[in-house]
Amino acid sequence: MTTDPLHNDKAGLRSRLLTERRALAAGAREVAAAALALHALELAEPAGVVAAYVSVGAEPGTGPLLDALLDRGVRVLLPVLLPDNDLDWAEYTGADQLEAAARGLREPTGPRLGPQAVTGVGLVLLPGLAVDRRGVRLGRGGGSYDRVLARLAAARAEPFLATLLYDHELLGEVPAEPHDLPVHAVVTPSGVVRFPAGGGR
Repeated sequence: MTTDPLHNDKAGLRSRLLTERRALAAGAREVAAAALALHALELAEPAGVVAAYVSVGAEPGTGPLLDALLDRGVRVLLPVLLPDNDLDWAEYTGADQLEAAARGLREPTGPRLGPQAVTGVGLVLLPGLAVDRRGVRLGRGGGSYDRVLARLAAARAEPFLATLLYDHELLGEVPAEPHDLPVHAVVTPSGVVRFPAGGGR
């Protein structure tokens, strides 16, 4: 058992946030997903190509957003989890072309584009449990998206970074480490909040 205070702070906050998500009624989740789609489209349409993800469990829903992007002709890349927790990518062509994968995930069945494919997108939608007013994101702790962000930095790619959250998950502060890179914005059912420290584009 770790005695690192920061690790314990993150673990405790993750546990609380996951419990709060599970307590949300199904109807409330559906309403939130529809509102998220509406607001996220504001960021997605100028981007050209969007890296998104398929929500699972009580995560803020991405289904309506993915279909709206497809209907508007936006190219969408979805992650494919690799054995080492890194992410490959494949194009989203519809909900009927998703298959069950490890850890309860659903992934596209199309050709794999390689981990570097994310460096060519204009908008990256990152999952998370919370973001604070500095733009610091709290993920689930698996490190997959830390690798994505490091890959973007190494390639000097500068897509717009946004996290999809419920309204109450925009916090005053979350525990941060030096390697944590801020996002540019969060999208909640209430709208888009941009962070100047993260680039705020």
